[in-house]
Amino acid sequence: MNNKIKIVLYNPKTVFYDMPLALIAIASAFDLEKYNIVIIDGRIEKEAHEKVLLEVNDALCFGVTALTGKPIKDALTITQKVKNQQPNLTTIWGGWHTSLFPTQTLKDESSIDITVQAQGENTFKEIVAAIENKTTLKDIKGICYRDENGKIIKNFARPIQDMNELPQMNYDLVDVEAYFKKKGNRQFDYISSTGCFFRCTFCADPQVFQRKFSAYDANRIGEDIAYYHQKYQFTDLNFQDETLFTYKERIIDFANILKDKNINITWAGTMRADQGNRMTDEEFKFLASAGMRRILVGVESGSQEMMDWLKKDIKMEHVDLCAERCKKHEISVIFPFIIGFPDESEESFQKSIDKAYQLGRMSPKFQTPIFYFKPYPGTAITDDVVRKGYELPQTLLEWSDFDYIGSSGPWVSKEKYDLVENFKFYSKVARNKSKFFSPLKRLAKYRLKKKYYKFPIDKNIIQLVKREQKLS
Repeated sequence: MNNKIKIVLYNPKTVFYDMPLALIAIASAFDLEKYNIVIIDGRIEKEAHEKVLLEVNDALCFGVTALTGKPIKDALTITQKVKNQQPNLTTIWGGWHTSLFPTQTLKDESSIDITVQAQGENTFKEIVAAIENKTTLKDIKGICYRDENGKIIKNFARPIQDMNELPQMNYDLVDVEAYFKKKGNRQFDYISSTGCFFRCTFCADPQVFQRKFSAYDANRIGEDIAYYHQKYQFTDLNFQDETLFTYKERIIDFANILKDKNINITWAGTMRADQGNRMTDEEFKFLASAGMRRILVGVESGSQEMMDWLKKDIKMEHVDLCAERCKKHEISVIFPFIIGFPDESEESFQKSIDKAYQLGRMSPKFQTPIFYFKPYPGTAITDDVVRKGYELPQTLLEWSDFDYIGSSGPWVSKEKYDLVENFKFYSKVARNKSKFFSPLKRLAKYRLKKKYYKFPIDKNIIQLVKREQKLS
């Protein structure tokens, strides 16, 4: 190990336990006969920062993946510690935040030397080669950096790469069993595509990947999953693709491979409602028989007018058709909604609540989480509200306090917020399978049906008894 070139990579603390696929992907591009790649996950490792500081003592460089929001704080803290200990060590940040804020990240934080935008596999490999050989960074596409005079340089963007040209991901670089343990089941994370063709105005994908898309072919997925299944013996496969069903034939062919190879696993992924609309009932049935246990179908709004404004390019009947077929074939579905868009009408707001209620009643396997719109960077709606005077966080540290999941945005009144939170609470109670909740479930269903949330004695009882569980 001592004669190998060491690269240390860090995954910041977050509230979920998906495997760090971005770090595994860039690490897998290296020849392990020459390089020693050390991946440290702040969510998994005890005393993760101490381990990083030990490992970087003889490292060539230090890399971090950063998601906008709270993960930035942990990423920033450890990067500053590394730079204080090893001032000459090159520090590199990649991920969603640096793809959206390539230069601001460097302006705000002197401990970060290079930022990477979009796909990072070849970009990171070229950065490492430049550091190793002490050559210039000026020709490496998809990065920002400081030159010898401290000037921030933004290089040309890197075109999206055909994923089939990338090497197989080496999951042995992390402790796979540790992730199974954290998740509470043997669920394996995998990504088979990059980017998205679509133009949704609330999503950052169109800016980061310029509406380009690349994906493994079905044979590549089949070979990968057969190999990983034999090696790690997982029971469930979690596709992390933005739009898994962009080409339905690819996934149907993959399902056939699962059956042909007798790989008995369940799996889950994303499906746009228009993609489901283009599938036949027989195809839904076949996919269910091949282990498809759940799909995520973003509805966003119960109003067709709002959907059109969001440029979702789907129709409400597409959502209904997906729901009917998934109910018929006992496929679980997560139907996410977003409320509180700027200038959203009362009618649109109410239609979203009504649609979530309708879908939730169709099947016990359906979930309808409701989120509040927050102006996430890099989206068309955010650009619009900024032009109208809305102030986004201005520094890297301010972005670390950005909460894009929890609290409501400025376009949601207290009355609407209370209504949504009550709806979410009673929807969860109504689906609870515990016998203890039977009488409370009936009352919750009545409240949802009548939209009556006054005198919440039942809510107080539940929160008292189940205090440790957050039901909203």
